[in-house]
Amino acid sequence: MSSKQSSYSLAVVGGGIVGLAVAYQFTRQYPGRRVIVLEKEQSLAFHQTGRNSGVLHSGIYYKPGSQKALNCRAGKKEMEEFCATEGVAHEICGKVIVATDASELPALQRILERGQANGVTCSMISKERLAELEPHTAGIQAIHVPEAGIVDYPGVCERLGFRIREAGGEVRFGARVIHFRRTGEGVLIQTTAGEVLAKQVVNCGGLHADRLAKLSGRKPGALVIPFRGEYFELKPETWKLCRNLIYPVPDPRFPFLGVHFTRMVQGGVECGPNAVLAFAREGYRFFQVNGRDLFETLTYPGFLRMALRHWKKGLGEMWRSLHKAAFVRALQRLVPAIRSEDLESAPAGVRAQAIAPNGELVDDFLILRDDRVINVINAPSPAATAALQIGRTVVAKLE
Repeated sequence: MSSKQSSYSLAVVGGGIVGLAVAYQFTRQYPGRRVIVLEKEQSLAFHQTGRNSGVLHSGIYYKPGSQKALNCRAGKKEMEEFCATEGVAHEICGKVIVATDASELPALQRILERGQANGVTCSMISKERLAELEPHTAGIQAIHVPEAGIVDYPGVCERLGFRIREAGGEVRFGARVIHFRRTGEGVLIQTTAGEVLAKQVVNCGGLHADRLAKLSGRKPGALVIPFRGEYFELKPETWKLCRNLIYPVPDPRFPFLGVHFTRMVQGGVECGPNAVLAFAREGYRFFQVNGRDLFETLTYPGFLRMALRHWKKGLGEMWRSLHKAAFVRALQRLVPAIRSEDLESAPAGVRAQAIAPNGELVDDFLILRDDRVINVINAPSPAATAALQIGRTVVAKLE
């Protein structure tokens, strides 16, 4: 073993909320065993976790019995308890899912039925009750979900990192994984910050999870396609237009929830996101291009099939990205009083969306287990809400 190489019971690749939750649950399940989190950036929650809208989801949208539904319900409860214990900012503020015309009412009813099947506290409310909850919202009917909330996910990650270190674990920054090699003792991981030998490995690489799976010798069965979510913020004088969380009725063909209004736990109101193809896996700006990433996307049969099937939707999202007026019109369907001058640009995020070779979006969590490596290939929303439960589920799969 080289002087730069250390040995651990578990190595977790990825310092986002899911990776940290796995390491945290491991320290609780197996106290005294050594665990390390390998993060290629210089801070925790640098990518998806630190750039999402900070919503504590109730589980109302997800197919009953799915991994999303089961993990979200259990994970939400555990996340609330963790935040309360650790002093992380959070609030159960409630949300409304708003139908703005009669054509959306059947879909709204189906969402209500899903929510009730999943054990979510929710109810259909009238236009008059909606006006009491969100006076500036235009809608003919809505679902009220009082148990939805908002949370500081980067704050959660800081506390998870603290608890991991407190239990004797390590978080190593600047440690981009270059190679995996199985040995008689476990898996030898070569990183830009030295070598690590671990008996078992969990890949929570998010935007790069499929590539890390290939490095470990596992075919991921899907390709991660990056979709950029672009946001605006309301200027302080217009915060009154949104009291809590206002969502549209989502398109059932897509896991994206459409542009919505989110009151942030640290103050302010965020509007968005749209969902446009990013030209780089870490493409937080429109003209940010990575040749390898873009070539891989545009030559992947699954993406081409999806694009052919949903090109109109894609063009609409792209149009909204390039034209603020189109974005504003989408927001005005929910809150007619919004004006372009009320909005200022906010940081964008990139969602890692796995797409199967047949062109279908992988809608549920996708976790693949080998003899020594577990690959979390797809962990879309509500992964942040459900992170502690996902971590518990992954640890249970370890030998």
